[in-house]
Amino acid sequence: MNAHVHASLPHYRPTGRECELFQLAHANRLPLLLKGPTGCGKTRFVEHMAARTGLPLHTVACHDDLSAADLIGRYLIKGGETVWVDGPLTRAVRTGGICYLDEVVEARKDVTVVLHPLTDSRRTLMIDRTGEELQAPDSFMLIASYNPGYQSVLKKLKPSTRQRFLSIAFDFPDAAAETAVIARESGLDPARSGALARLARHIRALSGMDLEEGVSTRLLIYAAALIQGGTSVDAALEVAVVQPLSDDPEVQTALRDLISTVYG
Repeated sequence: MNAHVHASLPHYRPTGRECELFQLAHANRLPLLLKGPTGCGKTRFVEHMAARTGLPLHTVACHDDLSAADLIGRYLIKGGETVWVDGPLTRAVRTGGICYLDEVVEARKDVTVVLHPLTDSRRTLMIDRTGEELQAPDSFMLIASYNPGYQSVLKKLKPSTRQRFLSIAFDFPDAAAETAVIARESGLDPARSGALARLARHIRALSGMDLEEGVSTRLLIYAAALIQGGTSVDAALEVAVVQPLSDDPEVQTALRDLISTVYG
């Protein structure tokens, strides 16, 4: 969990009206939910917009053990004294920044209870341990993200929570846009970046294979960086695509066959 103000604008290539919708949500003090597959640019989008608005960004990578106390804060012993230490959500509310909860459905159920008063007209955060009730300033914004295609039956965002947010659907960019992103991020030339984007299209179109998710733009950038650094295409794709996507030997073989076809 960290908080920082961006000194420079992180590169982000819009694929629709998401930048405009972000600004409208912030101007109207509305929470925002980003839905889309892993590695399609949701976090980079938030970083980009935080830099554009000049607001401090407090990012929380949600996980199974993340509790409300992790977000709000807790008493800690420092120098022999017991002191209260704000969590990232409390810091964002106090400073009027952005709190970004990445993969919010991974967090424990008590987290959503804490969020509800911040996602309606109250815009308040209750800190039971200190007795404080914080009123979020106009600049505060709550953003959450999740991957609706990768959630088990036990880990779905409840409608009562989902309907408190404006929602933007993200997906992988088209081939031309993805090629440009790969080339910019890795330094690989457009021709070889385009080949990686074509490979990604084929992998994402696969049906009947035990793939939990298609290949992310992030992994393509990793592969491109290795290739740009002198690694062979086969070796780069093995460690950046085949191995990360599946542990199943049959699926891995199918992916290698597909790579051979695209690069043959």
